Amino acid sequence: MIGMRRSLPAVVSLLVVAPLALAGCGDDAGRPAQATWVASGAPSTAPSVSPDSSAPSVAPGGGGSLNVTPVAGKKGVPISAEIGFALSGGKVTAVVLKDDKGKTVSGALREDGSSWVPAKPLKNSRGYVASVTAVDAAGQSRTETTSFTTRAEGGPLTGTGLYLFDGNTYGVAMPVVVEFNPGIKQKDRAAVQKRMFVKSSPAQPGTWSWTSSGTQAFYRPPNFWRSGTKLSVRIAVEGLPTGGGRYGDLDRSADAEIGRSFVMKVDNESKKMTVTQDGAVVKSIPVSLGRKKYPSASGTMVVMEKKRKTVFDTRGEFPAEDAYRVDVEYAQRLTWSGQYIHAAEWSVADQGRRNVSHGCVNVSQANGQWLFERTLIGDPITIRGTENEVAYGNGWTPWDVSWKEFVKGSALPVPAELAAQAGEA
Repeated sequence: MIGMRRSLPAVVSLLVVAPLALAGCGDDAGRPAQATWVASGAPSTAPSVSPDSSAPSVAPGGGGSLNVTPVAGKKGVPISAEIGFALSGGKVTAVVLKDDKGKTVSGALREDGSSWVPAKPLKNSRGYVASVTAVDAAGQSRTETTSFTTRAEGGPLTGTGLYLFDGNTYGVAMPVVVEFNPGIKQKDRAAVQKRMFVKSSPAQPGTWSWTSSGTQAFYRPPNFWRSGTKLSVRIAVEGLPTGGGRYGDLDRSADAEIGRSFVMKVDNESKKMTVTQDGAVVKSIPVSLGRKKYPSASGTMVVMEKKRKTVFDTRGEFPAEDAYRVDVEYAQRLTWSGQYIHAAEWSVADQGRRNVSHGCVNVSQANGQWLFERTLIGDPITIRGTENEVAYGNGWTPWDVSWKEFVKGSALPVPAELAAQAGEA
């Protein structure tokens, strides 16, 4: 059978993505719950912000021009403000930002040196003083100071969601997934993307790519993450103008890790799933896919959610003669529309022989349990040879397009060297 069917409305509350009821291979779950605060970034080389990295001020003096923003006396500044500077003939060596109570705000320079980013959003309706010190080629220093006031709280918000939990371990195909409600219009995406930061250790440069609706942005490197990679993500959009008079609702962040490589490949012709762990084939599993009327979607997807037990209810989704409500075990979601891997004892006689489901990947109870006990959220599964293709954005699908196509979805220029890399399909 196939998982619960549904469209992709990308409903996000002002705090988190709100789960939606849905019918698919049929269950009552919506989008998986998501993580806490911010992540950010431009493409791969996007600067990252580390807390408590303010450098001390340097004594005034020296030559060269240094202009600092926000301009002195500016009011109504968004709480997402960065301290910018235009500099000729020198290098910024220190930025100090203090609030109207004299408290120093922590932050860091962007890696490209274009501005200084506070580690947390500023406070509404507060005064701030920023001092920027630069040193010219002769070693002489100059300090410029500016003061500004942030805007009052209020105004419509853009809801955001980050599908990454702090401290969790994910599969090698786990994209960084951010959602926006309402979606971000194309003209506003560059400013938002610039505030979405991803750091990986060891470093594996990647980029963001937006879905056409602007309700989702995915971040991935050219190839699957290396096992053991540490990810640090900040979506620093609280108070950021997001278009249409709206502002980002919250800063969201997560620190996570990538686990062992566990890759599933399903071939419709043989009706088998081949499971590879850390490069070695560990199991071959007979499957039954979607019958002709309800074909499974081919493509590369990832495990988005796992449910030990659930209920698939397709009444109202399928014609009355095909609808059902059934208890299901070892269910692993692959798409928002309801394609799952799950145990289906009722189709064991067909598994490995013919397709009888409503679109899901049916396996036996024992094989369903075996998979369930070993998979992580973010493990990839590729299905090939069916009559249908997965729609981009119907789940976490950034690996279902070539790297060349993926980078086209970035709202910011992608470095040529990175864009030219060969990547996973």
